[in-house]
Amino acid sequence: MKDSEIYSNLRVPQGSRIIIRVDGRNFSKLALRLDLENPYDMDFVRMMAASCKDLFIEFSPSLIYTFSDEINILLDELPFSGRVEKLNSVFASFITGSFTREVYQSERFSKQLEKLNDYKSISFDSRVIPIDTDGMMAYFKEKQNEAWGNCLNSYAYWTLLKEYGKEMAAQLLKGKKKQELHDLLFKRDIHITDAPTWQRRGVAVYREKITVEGYNPIKQEDVVSHRWKPYVDWDLPLFNREFFLSKGIIPDE
Repeated sequence: MKDSEIYSNLRVPQGSRIIIRVDGRNFSKLALRLDLENPYDMDFVRMMAASCKDLFIEFSPSLIYTFSDEINILLDELPFSGRVEKLNSVFASFITGSFTREVYQSERFSKQLEKLNDYKSISFDSRVIPIDTDGMMAYFKEKQNEAWGNCLNSYAYWTLLKEYGKEMAAQLLKGKKKQELHDLLFKRDIHITDAPTWQRRGVAVYREKITVEGYNPIKQEDVVSHRWKPYVDWDLPLFNREFFLSKGIIPDE
């Protein structure tokens, strides 16, 4: 019967670099159930970042980048022999499990769901994107630009909502370009460039080299070693070649 499994042998070619994008399912409804603060809820973003770190420890990707309810995972080495079904199912389920645990370990959110008598499941979907190095850099730049657009839209919508209500706010924002949104907020004395970096540029997890000092009792001398650990960056610069080089995500040419 194994031969009847659909696409079970579909694989990413070995040696390929891939991005796995994981998205929250119906997270607009989840935001209402959890009573998230708007335009951003720090507790929610912390839970997303914690799930990214869990995944980083488990699978050792080169980079994880998250904003909103989206997680982008850059893999150089392919687990599961590159089987697409396995990659999609395992990564989506891993994030689902980790994020669900974060929600129910949170006193604030677990009480909110208990109050609503709401125990609906949380889930994410996943897709695999084979990509080369130039495409990878362009992809993450585009995603960071999307995070900036989301930031502008979120601040503008929730600002206008207070003034005009839901329908009028949506109508006033329809078709607005980024500069127009920026000006709209500026006229209301909201300086969007002063918003926290993680709101404007997202959050990333990557390897950071740390220095560990110790003592060798046999040689009776102090020793220094270097180790790598996952680092959660809440203050990202704009993605560019220098960033990817400095983090060892692309080789130094």
